[in-house]
Parts: sequence; C-alpha cells; structure tokens
Amino acid sequence: MEELLNQYMGKKIDVSVGTSAVYRGEVIDVRNGLLYLRDDEHRVAHISLDKIGVVYECNESATRPGFII
Repeated sequence: MEELLNQYMGKKIDVSVGTSAVYRGEVIDVRNGLLYLRDDEHRVAHISLDKIGVVYECNESATRPGFII
C-alpha cells in the first residue's frame, strides 16, 4: 500500500476507510504506516495504512455553477 500511495504524492485522492468513511485530500507524505493527507482547508489527516480499503485519484474537472444552455 505504501508503494502505491507514494505514486500519488502531490495528487488529490479519495481514501475509503471502512464502509462509510471517505477522506479527500492531497498526499503530502507516506511513512511509518501512516498516510498524511491535506484537505482544502489545509488540515492534515493521519490515516493508518492498514485501515485503507480503496483509493481513488480525484478528477479535477472544473465545475461551473448555474444553468447550461
């Protein structure tokens, strides 16, 4: 898992932990059995690698609010 997450260094990912907990953020470090994930508010989550079930790379498509004609 550590090797896989190192490939996402600097990228935004979704991490599934358990059945309903999903965390989104930028991978800033992977070491000592922990994933360090920074969210949009610059808070850092420390997630145990052995608890991670699924990892998705986020698609950073631009969203445009309002109506599309």
